[in-house]
Amino acid sequence: MSDVQYSYTKKRADFGRHCNFGNSTKLMVENIQPNKALCEEYIRKDPVDKSTQHTKQFALHELNTIRAEYESTHINHVEGGWPKDVNYLDVEHTLRFRKKIEKDEMYIHTVLQLSHPMEHVIHQNNAINIYELYFSDIEEGKAMEKISSRTINVFRDPNTVKRPVQHLSWSPDGGTRLAVTHANLEFQRAPHDLCTHSYIWEVENPNSPDLVLKPKTTILSLEYHPKDPHCLVSGFCSGQVGAWDTRKGSEPCELSNMTNSHRDPVLKVLWINSKSGTEFFSASTDGQMKWWDTRKLDAPLETLLIDLTKGDEQLLSRSLGISALEYDASIPIRFMIGTETGIVISGNRKGKTTLEKLTAQFKAHQGPVYALHRNPSFVKNFLSVGDWTAKIWTEDCRESAIIWTSNYRHLLTNGAWSPTKYSVFYTTSMDGSLDAWDILNQQREPSLSVKVCDEALYSLRCHENGSLVAVGNSVGTTYLVEFSDSLAIPAKNDKVLLTAMFDRESRREKIIEAKLREQRLKSKAAAKLAAGAGALLKETKPHIQINKDDQLVIQAEEEFFAILAEQKEMQDEYAEKLASALHSTVGKDEKKGIKEKESKESKAAKQEADDETKGKE
Repeated sequence: MSDVQYSYTKKRADFGRHCNFGNSTKLMVENIQPNKALCEEYIRKDPVDKSTQHTKQFALHELNTIRAEYESTHINHVEGGWPKDVNYLDVEHTLRFRKKIEKDEMYIHTVLQLSHPMEHVIHQNNAINIYELYFSDIEEGKAMEKISSRTINVFRDPNTVKRPVQHLSWSPDGGTRLAVTHANLEFQRAPHDLCTHSYIWEVENPNSPDLVLKPKTTILSLEYHPKDPHCLVSGFCSGQVGAWDTRKGSEPCELSNMTNSHRDPVLKVLWINSKSGTEFFSASTDGQMKWWDTRKLDAPLETLLIDLTKGDEQLLSRSLGISALEYDASIPIRFMIGTETGIVISGNRKGKTTLEKLTAQFKAHQGPVYALHRNPSFVKNFLSVGDWTAKIWTEDCRESAIIWTSNYRHLLTNGAWSPTKYSVFYTTSMDGSLDAWDILNQQREPSLSVKVCDEALYSLRCHENGSLVAVGNSVGTTYLVEFSDSLAIPAKNDKVLLTAMFDRESRREKIIEAKLREQRLKSKAAAKLAAGAGALLKETKPHIQINKDDQLVIQAEEEFFAILAEQKEMQDEYAEKLASALHSTVGKDEKKGIKEKESKESKAAKQEADDETKGKE
C-alpha cells in the first residue's frame, strides 16, 4: 500500500506567518454516495451489550514552567546621574554639560517644582533624628541559660585498623567540611602495611567521607586555604610537604623534593598572608622551619634553624625540635614556635640574622609545648598548653605567665581560644575530657567539663561560629560538640573587663619581675664585693712584717710558751695516774706498750707545740 503524500507549496517569506482567518461561502470538498450493497448486509442487533463508565474521567496534564533567571547589577553612583557620553572625571566636559542644561527653558520650571517637596523633607530631617537609638541606655539582662553541651555528630575512621586523629581543619566556606588526618606515631608499633588515607567529611553526613585523600605516606598535618575551599597543604611523615586540590582528585597536585624537605615528620603547616596567596610555612621536630610556595615546591623560599646559641654559625645538631606552631594573619611578619624542651619562641621573619628572627623566649612548660594560640582580639596575649597546665602569657612579661590553670591529674594535649567569645578557651586531656574555661567567671576550675570519650583526646579545632568544637581521639574517632550560647556569644562589657584583667595581671607580673631583678643584682654585687675582698686579702698577706724586738711581741711569745708548758704538765700527770690505775690489771708487756704509747703521745704533743711556736714566729 503506497503512502499518501501531499506537498504544500509556500514562499519562504510566508513561513511562520500568523494565520489570518475570514468568512467564506460553503465549499464541497468531497461527496461520498451511499452503497446499496452494503445496506443489504446490515443486520439489526437486539439486544446490544454496552458498557458505561459512571465515574469522573481524569486526564494527565503536564506543565513545564520557564525558570526565572535573575542577574545582580549595580552602579557606582559617585557624583550625580551623568549620561553615558559624559565623563564626570573631565571638568571641562561636565562644565559644558551643566551650561547646556541651564540654558534649557524647562530647567527653571523643574527646579521650582522640585524645590518645595525637597524643602519639606529637609525640615523633617532637621526635626527628627532618624538615627536615634531609643533603647541604648537600657542594660541587657543576664542570660539565665545554663552552660551545657551536646554531641552533634561522630565521624569514625573507616579503616579496620583504627589510627589516632592527628589534625583537624575547617573549610573556609562557613565550615561545611572538616578535614581529618589519621596517623600512628608510636615508635615501631604501626605495621608496615598500615593505611595512609585521610578524609574530608561533610558536617551533615557522618556516614561516608566526602573525599578520601590517598597519599603514598601518612599525612600528619592538613590545612585548608583561608579563602579557597578547594586548596589544601599538608605535611607528611616522610618530611615532605604537598599541595592538594579537591577538584582534581584524591592525590596531591604538588609534592616537595625529598632532598630539600625536612629530615623528620612535619607536624605543623600553616598558610601565610601573602600577596599571591600561595605561600605557607612548615615546622618539624628536626629543628627547621621552611617557607614554601605552592607554585614551586622544588625548593623552599627560606629556611630557619631553631638554634638559640649565640654566634654566627647555626648548626642543625643544636636545633630544638618544634612541636607547636602559631601564626596570625593580622600580624603577617610575626610567628610563634613551641619546642620539645618547653620553650616558647616569638619570631620575626624580617630579621636579618637568626637571633634577630628569634626575638623572645618564654620558659613555659616542663615538657613539650603541644599547642600555641593567640587571642583573636588581644594579639599580645597567647595561650600555651603543655605538661599538666594551660598558661596565658603576654609578650611584655617573659619571666612568668599572667594566668595559669591548676595542675591536672592527666596530661593536657591541646588547647585553643574561642573565635567569638574572647575570654573562653578549650583544653583536651589524656582522660578524654574537653574543658571549657571562661576566665571572666572563674579561674580555679573550668566552667564546663565534658567527658567526651574514654580514650585520650589529641586534636582540637574550634568552628568560626564559636559554638562548635571538633575533637579527635586516639582510636580515630572525631566528635563534633556544640556548646550553649553562653560560651559562644560575648556579653556587652566582656571586652572591657578582659582588657582590664590582662592589664592588671601584666602590671603585677612586671612588678614581681622588677623586684626579682633587683634581688639578683644585689646578690651579684655582694658576690663581686666578697670576691674582691678575698683577692685583696691574699695580695696583702705576704707583705705583713713582724718586729721581733717589740715588747708586745715578746710578751705574747712568753705567755704562749707558758700555756704550752702548763698543758704539758697536765698531760704528764694524767699519764701517771692512768699508768698506776692499770698496773694491777695489765701484764708487763701491756705496761711496756702503754708506756711506749704514752711516750709517743708526749712526743707528738711536744712536736705540735714546737710547730705552733715556729708558725707563730
